Amino acid sequence: MKMSRRAKRMDRHHRRNKGRAVLNLVSLMDIFTILVFFLLVNSGEVQVLPNAKALSLPESMAEKKPKETLVVMVNHNEILVQGHRVIDLARPLPKGILLPALKDELQRHAARSKAGTLEPFKGNITIMGDKQISYTLLKRVMATCAESEYPHVSLAVLRRAEKSAGGQTL
Repeated sequence: MKMSRRAKRMDRHHRRNKGRAVLNLVSLMDIFTILVFFLLVNSGEVQVLPNAKALSLPESMAEKKPKETLVVMVNHNEILVQGHRVIDLARPLPKGILLPALKDELQRHAARSKAGTLEPFKGNITIMGDKQISYTLLKRVMATCAESEYPHVSLAVLRRAEKSAGGQTL
């Protein structure tokens, strides 16, 4: 049987490219581009607060999402600023309402924040306090934050599930 010119050309082409896999990079690049844009858009909406195994946060009906701020963690053993130990609570605390070591550390962070960015310094801070710490300690930490150029204090809580009229958890 006589082959047409098109059939001969296709046969040569198949013999020449036999055994080679062809990968279409254009569609692969499109997929990765879409994936990168998706991750960039969605990564800005979530802020994960530091995980502290020694903390159990109180529950609340909070509706606002946390913002990217300086984090002060308070538990029974220590006070940490951005994960760095500032005060060991096993030792007696100084008299008065303010905590001098915490104030010094917060002022250092405020000075770095003012010098490092072009944006105006807002003085936002988040306190992650264990639900079992005393109110007087929390009050002292909040007063020290307010005196250290951080007047906008937020308290970190776990969001409690809402209950509907039927008593079921939403």
